[in-house]
Amino acid sequence: MLLASACLLPTALGVAEARGTGHHPVVRAASSGNVIQAITVSGNSRIETSTVLSYMVAQPGDTFNQDDLDRSLKTLYATGLFKDVTLHRDGGTLQVDLVENPIVNRISFEGNHALKDEDLRKEISLRPRAVFSAQTTASDRQKILNQYASKARFGATVTPQIVKLSHNRVDVVFKINEAQQTLINKIVFVGNHAFSEARLAQVVSSKETTWYRFFSSSDEYNPERVKYDAELLRRFYLHNGFVDFRMIDATGELSPDHKTFYITFTLNEGERYRLGKTEVRSNVRHVTPEMMHSHIELFKHQWYDGTAIQHNSTNMQEWLQATGHPFAMVRSEIARNPEKHVVDLLFDITEGPHVYVDRIDINGNTITRDSVIRRNLPMAEGDPYTPFDRKYTKLALQDLGYFSTVSVDQTQGSAPDRVNVSANVVEKPTGEFSLGGGYSTDVGILGNASIKQHNLLGTGIDAGVSGTVAYYEKQANISITDPYFLNRNLVAGADFYFIQNNYQTYQSYREAQYGMTLRMGYSYNRYLSQSFSYTLVDRDVGNFFSGDADELAAYGYAYVPSQYVQDSGGWSLLSQLSTALTYDRRDNRMKPHSGYMLKIAGDFAGLGGNVKYGRAKIDGAYYIPLDDLTGNHDWTVQFKGGAGYMGDWSSNSNKNIIDNFYLGGQNLRGFLQGGAGPRSGHICLSYDSDGKCSNYRPLAGQEDLLGGRLMYTASAQVNFPLPMGDDLGISGRYFVDAGGLAGVRVKHRYDNYQKYGNTSLYTPITGDTLIPRVSTGIGISWKSPFGLVNIDGAIPIRKEHGDRLYPIRFGFGQQF
Repeated sequence: MLLASACLLPTALGVAEARGTGHHPVVRAASSGNVIQAITVSGNSRIETSTVLSYMVAQPGDTFNQDDLDRSLKTLYATGLFKDVTLHRDGGTLQVDLVENPIVNRISFEGNHALKDEDLRKEISLRPRAVFSAQTTASDRQKILNQYASKARFGATVTPQIVKLSHNRVDVVFKINEAQQTLINKIVFVGNHAFSEARLAQVVSSKETTWYRFFSSSDEYNPERVKYDAELLRRFYLHNGFVDFRMIDATGELSPDHKTFYITFTLNEGERYRLGKTEVRSNVRHVTPEMMHSHIELFKHQWYDGTAIQHNSTNMQEWLQATGHPFAMVRSEIARNPEKHVVDLLFDITEGPHVYVDRIDINGNTITRDSVIRRNLPMAEGDPYTPFDRKYTKLALQDLGYFSTVSVDQTQGSAPDRVNVSANVVEKPTGEFSLGGGYSTDVGILGNASIKQHNLLGTGIDAGVSGTVAYYEKQANISITDPYFLNRNLVAGADFYFIQNNYQTYQSYREAQYGMTLRMGYSYNRYLSQSFSYTLVDRDVGNFFSGDADELAAYGYAYVPSQYVQDSGGWSLLSQLSTALTYDRRDNRMKPHSGYMLKIAGDFAGLGGNVKYGRAKIDGAYYIPLDDLTGNHDWTVQFKGGAGYMGDWSSNSNKNIIDNFYLGGQNLRGFLQGGAGPRSGHICLSYDSDGKCSNYRPLAGQEDLLGGRLMYTASAQVNFPLPMGDDLGISGRYFVDAGGLAGVRVKHRYDNYQKYGNTSLYTPITGDTLIPRVSTGIGISWKSPFGLVNIDGAIPIRKEHGDRLYPIRFGFGQQF
């Protein structure tokens, strides 16, 4: 850019004009006749003269003042509209000569691959049809470089090129050399004694580059990530008892060839402390230290743990606020004893300021109705207000899944003890159309399609239509759920579905279902809920497999289903009422890490239809985090168990085997689905003159799986990270499964040979025992670019003769 400046200097020659060298004019004025009579503007073609004059400090009637002219010159340049500005005096006239900046015609990028054009356009300030400015172009160049730096491409270069066009227009081309990513070659820790470099390397999120991190960005240098890693180290040391830990420095140094980074964390560990006395002090009425001691989750002589202390304070405060002390505050105070390396802990319970909600404002919801948001808030106008209310308001709105961002602000209300709460949200698309494909051990190759809306017309209603076609299964489903039915704390919904399962890979029949389920649920509090449902479904068991006649003829017998399967053949109508009571204290329902869950459920069939039974089930799970032992959040121990029993309350009940409990597959890995428990043979050795089978004999591996009345399952599993898991998205698990199934439930028993003689009705049953089957194995889950892949390999430790095994179980699939 060509710059110009102006100044006024007194001379002994009266009024005179002088120009400086180049494009830097010098305006001289005498001591008399020093008033600006007029201002003329030249060189402006797009910009109005009145606009130019409005930017100037010097105006007609003012004196030719050096400062005013300098400020006018700078102001005109600051507009960014002009490439050159010249001021000079002609008698009583101030002449302003301008060279306008060109107009940007087009902005383009060349050489960029790691960043798309649209991503770069969002960052820069230049826009087509705007005034070109060299300063803005230079600023945009730096913004582009910053974007590449965030992608660990610190060697990138950006060169703006200006292409002049007619009519004072220009094209701006940013020529980009992206260079290679600047990866982390080495991470060094200085000052560590209690923990090795390998252990600390597991704590930080930055990782040294290696061949298997091609799916991860953790080996890309990022200054903000280094700051975050310093905080992770601080938390780690406080978590492990190092109260005096200090992070001295955390730096990243670029190698001389600009290809790699070296990160150095310099720290001072300090001494390690154990926990000494733990006391409670209370200034809250009706809250005594004695009643709070049972809520202390820490014990004497354990290593000091800042995270656990903070969690304990939070839990105590939440309990107090939920039990009639809404303004109670719990703070932790520590007292060091450096000689004994002991920290004494005090939980100080005080009465916080009494503040109430004056008004709640909802901002940004362009689709979701106000009422849908308000009904999910943990507070209402007039309620006591605490910092936890602000926290849980944000969590409640995030859990809805309707918003991309949520923030909660508070401002002073109408009185000193009142606050206005503002919930600010940004809507996100809640509709979903998906096509999917994959493979499952149970149903084979599959494809699915669905269309869903999780916030129908902003009402919070969830509705969808889906369908699946697999090698051994077909199903279609229409579903709708209102999470706040009749504007009350009720969840209501309905499902209409069709399912067809072809079990002939390991059974000898097909099952079809057409029906509906009506659902309703109620939450008693944050943890306890109950659901009710009514199911009406028409079922068909048939399409019995008879085998390949030519092939079976060579062996002298035909393959037919057992009499128990044939007794279940045909249509049956199930009318069933169900309920489930759930107490859930898990920290995360999708991927639990700590807490527990207990569920008690029951089914009653017989309100119409021809199926009459009662069924009771109980399931539980308990999760233990191993963070304290491993220092890693990915370690979890989980225990699961369940039991169920069903009985028929009428002799006229259609005892269909498809209603029975089945053991194997997902609830007992290492065994075929339904492969452990009662089973029957179905081999016909000869036929009578009418074509009916006259001689049955069981054959191992050719039994029908019948299920049973009574089942129990138990499982212990350790979830753990793998050495390259963080970068490849892989996690591992080791498990031990156990279970038993017994109690044959069929329409008639045909296992008494003496009663039925050598006829087609004789069909023995084996495997009817509650003796536990036990298996153990390992599995992995991989969040691959193609979808979630689950593989489990298990071997039986304890099995019964004739149980059907399935050592490898896997499945994968992804919506696309």
